[in-house]
Amino acid sequence: MKFRAHDTFAIRKGWLNKGLRNIENAPDVFISKEKNPMDVLGIGANMVKSLRYWLQATGLTVEPNSGKRKQSLTSIGEIIYNNDPYFEETGSLWLVHYGLATNFEDATSWYLFFNEFQMQEFSEDDFYKSLRKFITMQDSETMPSSRAISDDFKCIINTYYPGKRNSSDDIDPENNIECPLTELGLISYVTTTQGNRIYRKCTPKNENIPDLIALYAILKQIGEQKEVKISVLQNSTNSIGKIFLLDTLSLLHILYQLEGAGYIKVVRTAGLDVIRILTDLTPEECVKQYYSEFCRFPESSGYAPEECVKQYYSELNGNQR
Repeated sequence: MKFRAHDTFAIRKGWLNKGLRNIENAPDVFISKEKNPMDVLGIGANMVKSLRYWLQATGLTVEPNSGKRKQSLTSIGEIIYNNDPYFEETGSLWLVHYGLATNFEDATSWYLFFNEFQMQEFSEDDFYKSLRKFITMQDSETMPSSRAISDDFKCIINTYYPGKRNSSDDIDPENNIECPLTELGLISYVTTTQGNRIYRKCTPKNENIPDLIALYAILKQIGEQKEVKISVLQNSTNSIGKIFLLDTLSLLHILYQLEGAGYIKVVRTAGLDVIRILTDLTPEECVKQYYSEFCRFPESSGYAPEECVKQYYSELNGNQR
């Protein structure tokens, strides 16, 4: 379990691209003795530490626990970087969120917030009590400090809630940059009661979750299974229902969308309430297919992704003439 490894900094817009781009150029960018990481990345020392952490916590990179601590892109990290390096597509943000919220080892508070913390409206004190209770039940010797839990809670809020983080007029401009995951709309602010700020978990709009990204989450959960209960998709650990904060109606809407696309079969007769997987796609292939839909030319045309962009601008310039 790991707490407060973010050093109080939530992910900033542009950070993930900056990290992946520099790792591609120099896998040892975070530990290099030849080039100062702060100069290369253009951020302060604490932010360098935070970015190094976030890249791993979101599942975009991996770093060995011993030996040369070079980072490398994971399969998902490579797919995203090659297709949406600036994380502009909603699907990319859902993939980053999924990697973060399912990472028990590196992002324990995020994992607990989405998987174990059941309250829909909550304060920091509610989360504090729930997290300590969960860790106690695990019979773990690792009990984070009150400050660590508080900092994790604030960072979770800053990750998903787009409101102002600080009312101070002279706050560092760097701290005013919102986390890109605020676009997912998973947390809203409700009110202040007896000195406590109350927040609410929000079910996202169905149209904000791309079908193939939803399928990715389902396939990641069930592995090799070809049939699974809908209740498992709703309520099990690391399920699409838990991680994407879906209520029953929202989950069913997504499942019927996937059925219409031919990926699954929803069976709700004879009290079964299951889905059957009809596709042979792997989770990674779902993501690749998701990105392929943004390119106007199929792979058979011979166009590389970069050539698609060049062709787009050439047509745009031609029309302007």
